Amino acid sequence: MGENFISYIFGLIAFIVGIVIFKKVAGCLLKTIVIAVVVAVLLIIYFMFIKG
Repeated sequence: MGENFISYIFGLIAFIVGIVIFKKVAGCLLKTIVIAVVVAVLLIIYFMFIKG
């Protein structure tokens, strides 16, 4: 009984830590993608309207 309970608690903790790490990595990736899109749009505007 005690061994199964400890195993269940360990699995639950590992699951929660995995979710937290995934959210941090996904948030960072999302910010990076948004910044890349904004830079690309600004470059397109620069080359089409200002430099053209």
